[in-house]
Amino acid sequence: MRKAEPKTLREAHEVVMDRRPPNNANPSVWLAFRLGNARLYKAIADVDRGHHHEALYWAGYEERQAGEISAELQAEGKSAD
Repeated sequence: MRKAEPKTLREAHEVVMDRRPPNNANPSVWLAFRLGNARLYKAIADVDRGHHHEALYWAGYEERQAGEISAELQAEGKSAD
């Protein structure tokens, strides 16, 4: 049974921690994780209005992390897909 979609920033953080890959996971797994987190935090910013700006901060953070991973993959000559 799937849990309901998160409605608060706290619930979003819990979802992120629950699906966090192992530290030694493939960079493409980490890239997908970071991009998914950014989408989640953007959605939470619209739902949990009391934490709107904080959720947008986290979305930006995750996008920056994804950008770093993508740049590393491109530098290694791998596809970021």
